[in-house]
Amino acid sequence: MTTYRSTSDESMLVELNPRGNPMLLEENLARSRMYEAEISAHRQRLAHRLVAARRWRRLAGWAERRARQKAHAL
Repeated sequence: MTTYRSTSDESMLVELNPRGNPMLLEENLARSRMYEAEISAHRQRLAHRLVAARRWRRLAGWAERRARQKAHAL
């Protein structure tokens, strides 16, 4: 990647991405933060699904045991 300083403003560092389009450093940082947020959200969804699956498995086991007890009592 080629990096050069703008003559008008030193805070605007410009990088050339592989396609050759200029990208501001702030844009690049924002994209990487968005990507990290998406990864974090994906991990949270997976964790939530795992917890929910465990909860449903426990509930199903409880319902099965209760149904056996009621059937045995008849």
